[in-house]
Amino acid sequence: MGILNKEELRKQIKEGKEISLDGILDEFKGLLKEALQTATQEELTSHLGYEKYQESDNPNYRNGINKKTLKSKYGEVDVEIPRDRDGSFEPKLVPKRERLLKGSEDLILSLYTKGMSVRDIQHHLDDLYGYELSEQTISNITSAIIEKAKEWQNRPLESIYPIIFMDATVLKIRVDRVVKNIAAYIMLGVTLEGKKEIIGIWIGENESSKYWLTLLNELKNRGVEDVLIFAIDGLNGFNQAIQAVYPQAEIQRCIVHQIRSSLRYVSWKDRKAVAKDLKSVYTANTEEDAQIALTEFNDIWGKKYPHISQSWSNNWNELSTFFKYPQAIKTLIYTTNPIESLNSNIKRKTKSKGSFPTIDSAFKLLYLATQEVQEKWKNSRIRNWSEIYPQLSIFFSEIMEKYTK
Repeated sequence: MGILNKEELRKQIKEGKEISLDGILDEFKGLLKEALQTATQEELTSHLGYEKYQESDNPNYRNGINKKTLKSKYGEVDVEIPRDRDGSFEPKLVPKRERLLKGSEDLILSLYTKGMSVRDIQHHLDDLYGYELSEQTISNITSAIIEKAKEWQNRPLESIYPIIFMDATVLKIRVDRVVKNIAAYIMLGVTLEGKKEIIGIWIGENESSKYWLTLLNELKNRGVEDVLIFAIDGLNGFNQAIQAVYPQAEIQRCIVHQIRSSLRYVSWKDRKAVAKDLKSVYTANTEEDAQIALTEFNDIWGKKYPHISQSWSNNWNELSTFFKYPQAIKTLIYTTNPIESLNSNIKRKTKSKGSFPTIDSAFKLLYLATQEVQEKWKNSRIRNWSEIYPQLSIFFSEIMEKYTK
């Protein structure tokens, strides 16, 4: 144990002895082995109720050891686990019939979350840690998470979310032996404390009012009584469903998505000028000024690109919602950026996978990826929330009174 002793390490360095990472790792594994064996001996002592070599009336007694090789994130570790005569001893630290040391499953799930396939994980463990796990074992570990994910998807929610963001990301999923582009919808809520909370993930349904109605009623059943503002992408039929389930909620259509849609069929030579003239619409100080700017835009570009002005006019009620609010709320709701950053993170993780073999496999990765992000958000909240919250309390005073008493 010389290398891991600080004084001994200094001595060896002064003497010019070679210190290798492999040597340090081997010594660490030796320490890990000693710690596991000592801990399981203590577990057995507690189970039997008397110390080794101590006399006892207990008919059960120590009965040698079982040798086993544990697979850990530090490599393989050979240990000797004590056993008892009647076989009732169940070690907690190194359970019977388990070959994976605690922490290894977390490592596998972490690699899976980063977008690695089961086969890639298998090779990674072999190359870096020197042990082999079957594809089936790795698959079983990642599959075990699905029940936990479903529990999370059905968990009770807050009674109110002042703001809910909804956006979609497209995944390649194999369905009936054909790889299809299927949308995954992710909903992000902002709590009364200004915390971001991923509410749920839904995969594989077509956009329709009926589908969104089912989804929003699911939120009601999980405890969500009130939502003040929905900030959404242009999801077909979602606005009608919102009006049916949360009739007092405001709807803000994402300006960034609207701009992208507007520029999709604009020629490259016109794109910069069109984007500049559109900017005068959504950066106007008031809704009245924005409508004037939209009329001026139509005068310039209406004949060449009639679809742009028509789309903005048709969706104006939902595109213009943010104009009624102060700047801090405007900045927060006029785009679905808070959830788009999450979707960008998911796209990075799914890019290397190519396609998912099933909807469940896609759901597993999305769940793990969102939980990773949720953990990072734990100690943060929406910027300027101390300014936004009292303003929302005034704009939605009748609703907020229920939650401020």
